Amino acid sequence: MNKTIYKAGYWSGMVAFTATLAFYIVQILQVWGLLSYPRDEILIYGFSLCIMIPFMIEMLALHYAVAPENKFWSHGALLCTVIYVVFVAANYVVQLATVIPMTLSGSTDEIQLLRQTPHSLFWDFDAAGYIFMGMAALFAAPVFLKQGFQKWVRYSFLAHAAVTPLIAFVYFYPNFSNNILMLATPWAITAPLFMLLLAIFFKQGSANNDVNIQLMNNE
Repeated sequence: MNKTIYKAGYWSGMVAFTATLAFYIVQILQVWGLLSYPRDEILIYGFSLCIMIPFMIEMLALHYAVAPENKFWSHGALLCTVIYVVFVAANYVVQLATVIPMTLSGSTDEIQLLRQTPHSLFWDFDAAGYIFMGMAALFAAPVFLKQGFQKWVRYSFLAHAAVTPLIAFVYFYPNFSNNILMLATPWAITAPLFMLLLAIFFKQGSANNDVNIQLMNNE
């Protein structure tokens, strides 16, 4: 296996992990009232954008690293990741490039339909994106062994997939509130965790020329 793939998986995973942590920290600061508009939304959407491409590259590297018999699962994970990117990219670009500038210029009424507010169009885009991220984790979990470090990577993917119904509940519950938002706190643990553990796994593969997912899955 080309070590460049492992290096790409590692570094993109570390960027996705860092951006995910930063996103949630800003989210908490917003809930606590320590950040105000528009800085809070600029940071939230900005860090969210920084998750997308690195996470997609990390999952792409995983697809190229697994054994042929596991590529159905890794391909499914990659497709779900791409769907996640499409939904959230559409949302965050609109919020950063259109909604926030137009709001600051006093044209809020003209872009009301585009704002991400509870149960709005782009709220649903955001929900769909993170649901597909959870599905990507579910598809990817079977490619890892149930032993060694791979076991922990596998468990982290399954844990994130298990949190996905909770994310759906938070987004689609009829009466959204900050208390409802706090129910999604497990996501702040599982999302960066599975990205980080996968990145570490790539780091191990890069450091050991004879060790990779494909070889270990063929043992």
